[in-house]
Amino acid sequence: MNIGEVSERSGLPAKTIRYYEDIALVRPLRSANGYRSFRESDIHKLAFLGRARALGFSIEDCRILLDLYEDKSRESAQVKAVAEGHLTEIDNKIAQLKSMRETLSQLIETCHGDHRPDCPILKDLSGNT
Repeated sequence: MNIGEVSERSGLPAKTIRYYEDIALVRPLRSANGYRSFRESDIHKLAFLGRARALGFSIEDCRILLDLYEDKSRESAQVKAVAEGHLTEIDNKIAQLKSMRETLSQLIETCHGDHRPDCPILKDLSGNT
């Protein structure tokens, strides 16, 4: 199967598929003339990676998850630990975003937004509070 077909079936752009090959997340066969030849298992891996990336897992986490997926002797606790670590990262990002939102909201409220040049938003951004 060529990269165009794999792209269509996996839902990933060809550029992403090539990148995943470059970093050894997938290893399609190569024909004598050097063309990639993807197997059904490659499509499953790529779809798996696409879903994991859509959930925000890092490339390194994806590598770990893919290794665990292929390891039939894995313990689900290993998978859960990776997912829990990622969830903690997401919670931290949410907390940061909430803090940013609160600060920006307060700055917007204090700005008159009129014809005068003074602006608490710019004052705060410049560090002159």
